[in-house]
Amino acid sequence: MKMKYLSVVAVCALTACLARAGDDLVRYEASHDAMGTVFSVVAYGRDRDDLAEVVDEVFEEIDRLDAQMSNYKPASELSVINREAAARPVLVEPKLFELIRESLGTSRETGGAFDITVGPLMKSWGFFRGQGRLPSPAEVARVLKRIGYRHVRLDGGRRTIAFDEPGIEIDLGGIAKGYAVDRAVQILRENGVRSALVSSGTSSIYALGAPPGARGWEVNVRDPYDAHQAADVVLLRNSSLSISGNYEKFFRVGGKTYCHIMNPRTGWPVERMLSTVALSRSATETDALSTSFFVMGVERSRKYLATHPGLKVIFYAPAESSTTFRRVVLESPSSQPESDALAEIETRR
Repeated sequence: MKMKYLSVVAVCALTACLARAGDDLVRYEASHDAMGTVFSVVAYGRDRDDLAEVVDEVFEEIDRLDAQMSNYKPASELSVINREAAARPVLVEPKLFELIRESLGTSRETGGAFDITVGPLMKSWGFFRGQGRLPSPAEVARVLKRIGYRHVRLDGGRRTIAFDEPGIEIDLGGIAKGYAVDRAVQILRENGVRSALVSSGTSSIYALGAPPGARGWEVNVRDPYDAHQAADVVLLRNSSLSISGNYEKFFRVGGKTYCHIMNPRTGWPVERMLSTVALSRSATETDALSTSFFVMGVERSRKYLATHPGLKVIFYAPAESSTTFRRVVLESPSSQPESDALAEIETRR
């Protein structure tokens, strides 16, 4: 699995400013530091002050989620779970319980390609706070004994969580930012905002509606070899996009490159994949699936899509030279979007 370092760049620059947009709509933009990244919101509405108030509410919710789900903050609810769930069942706040339940469901459906217990493995490889280190095969084998979503036991009736082995930890870094984006969009909808773009730094984006006079929001997907070039442009409306890439966290030893995206079953970084883009109606889903597709590769992902409607994925894999990539685009057999949704891919290279 990965720490979430995705590369999504909206065509519209996300800066704190205000612009007029025809039909007496105003455009409001703001950003906020949370979850180790910068969340940004671009929103259109009739009144600047109303938009500012709603966006402030969005950022307050994201801060609350950060305080609850961080595994860097000792007082967070997640940290309490990690300290105590091996000794006793721990009561969990309802929405966090459901997110963990959903995460474990994704783990089962992807055959463990997505696994929220991967934290000890990331620490062993030096990616928790540092820039990476090469552990010995024996160390990886020892750590793997503490990895596995099946060690997490949920009691839905009591709303408790327990670990059946000591040393198990939950790390929601592969899904929390997408979940925060979905919560932000829910708050915007509840307050009457119909056109907005919400991004969790370079992690996930949700396009609510479309800008005035446009079919959707244009989002650049970076070239895996060149951060200043777009590999593709995706036109989004009422849809989400998340990317997993091997280029943000990596290190080299003995001429070999090791990226931060781990295969939880082997304990080693994924090879022969540059980046993956997942598209669906939910940022929570795309956040988890962009990792899953990266780990599963094209053929296993094809089987997953065959039984999961409404999904698209773009794979960028190495080609013949060190600066060219091979693109593979897959869709669910029943991926026809709902009438108010749009996720069109425009190839640039």
